[in-house]
Amino acid sequence: MKVFKEEQRFTQTWLILLMSVSLIVPITLILQDYNKANSSISTNELILSILAIIGSALLIFLFKLKTRIDEKGIYYQFFPFHLKLKLIKWTEINKAYVRTYDPIGEYGGWGFKGGSFWNKEKGKCINVSGDIGIQLELKDGKKLLIGTQQKESVIQVLKTYEINLK
Repeated sequence: MKVFKEEQRFTQTWLILLMSVSLIVPITLILQDYNKANSSISTNELILSILAIIGSALLIFLFKLKTRIDEKGIYYQFFPFHLKLKLIKWTEINKAYVRTYDPIGEYGGWGFKGGSFWNKEKGKCINVSGDIGIQLELKDGKKLLIGTQQKESVIQVLKTYEINLK
């Protein structure tokens, strides 16, 4: 029995820089208002506002994509949207293969994407970085792409469970 496990988070350098820079503007505006002679902002409100801004920006770093492939099927969890691993059994899968995709063009970016608003025929996508994914075509006609950073390991484990590779 071969088991594949992967855990991914939003830890890209460009994202950390973007989040840091995007915090500068609202915090600067609040500090400027606070420093005015006739400011209506108390010290407690200043501290709470800054903590709320920083806290909300840091929420993205709580997001986590877990993938597990074993003899039962393919499990995935995108925390905080899924509180436990979701299982797609091998008997529910028509086709499973690894492919390169365009995150922005096909799904509108990274995260939990797709479905009703963006490129519906592509199905749903759960990813945190990169452009390699496990494409699942289910027997009920639905499609799901799960991002991976371990292309070769996924290909090997899919071969182990004799899933049709593209």
